[in-house]
Amino acid sequence: MTRFRPLIALAFLAGFLSLQPVTQGAAQAQQEVNVYSYRQPFLIEPLFEKFTEQTGIQVKMIFAKKGLIERVKTEGRRSPADLILTVDIGRLQAASTVAQPVNLDLLQSHIPANARGRDSKWFGLTWRARVAYASKTRVGEETLRFADLTDKKWRGRICLRSGQHPYNIALFAAMLDHLGEAQFKNWLTGLKANLAGKPSGNDRAQVRKVYGGACDIAIGNTYYMGKMQTNKKKPEQQDWANAVRIIFPDMPRGGAHMNLSGMALAKHAPNRANALKLMAFLVSKEAQKIYAKVNFEYPIRGDIEASARVKSWGDFTADTIALERIAALRARASEIVDEVAFNNGP
Repeated sequence: MTRFRPLIALAFLAGFLSLQPVTQGAAQAQQEVNVYSYRQPFLIEPLFEKFTEQTGIQVKMIFAKKGLIERVKTEGRRSPADLILTVDIGRLQAASTVAQPVNLDLLQSHIPANARGRDSKWFGLTWRARVAYASKTRVGEETLRFADLTDKKWRGRICLRSGQHPYNIALFAAMLDHLGEAQFKNWLTGLKANLAGKPSGNDRAQVRKVYGGACDIAIGNTYYMGKMQTNKKKPEQQDWANAVRIIFPDMPRGGAHMNLSGMALAKHAPNRANALKLMAFLVSKEAQKIYAKVNFEYPIRGDIEASARVKSWGDFTADTIALERIAALRARASEIVDEVAFNNGP
């Protein structure tokens, strides 16, 4: 029985604030590592249990949907945080502001250059693609380009969550890099004109709309297909998934748009040595297989295959744009979303 102890926090403020900083001497004596995570416990618990089994180092975790980076900043040098796990390049870039550089040959050799910070303050762990969920009965196209989605043939047929959501801002920032500002603004205006209604709901809600006939194409992340296909608590989501197929639209210069989950070593990590061991473990072959399978994502390592379920969604070539470039353009992409009043709908 592992001693992994998740501390679910921030949902209950009192519990969130009650964790006391761990002193370096005490933590090392107990062989611990403290993880602040935006990833839900059930998604990463199998990894931590395996790590503890192999090393004897106990993993303590705080999970929250938001606010962890701000907490680390507030805690300052007294922060017990050792490792920060998060998703989306925007959050990884934010995490780098409270992180320290890591120079491990293992990370440099197994994580592609476009999936880690040039300052070595953040590192990707898994890939996810932002794709089209196309109706099996109403969309005959086998391939798409994101540029195609402004064609009048798609008028009133596209569903999308808020244009300001981080997943869409990352996609839009990549399109901004590919197209340049003037063409990007035209493209975003054309995409807005083809929406079935005002952007609302999460990624799975967009697929539900395709299932219900409100639109024919939904934009969402790949792993939601796995979540819906295996959802036994809400089996209606399996029906949503069965109504669509995934198409990997190409970016203007080619390749599917990719985002990632990743990690950063906290600036004042009290258990730095243990945290480095955990970072190395998370890019090991064993951990990469577990992590990608549980999350329905693609391993960051090129020598590890995706799970059978994930591979069943189709083959694609990934866009090779550096994620740091996307991060740098996020603010301007967000401004343009407001300039064209994207969230007002068509």
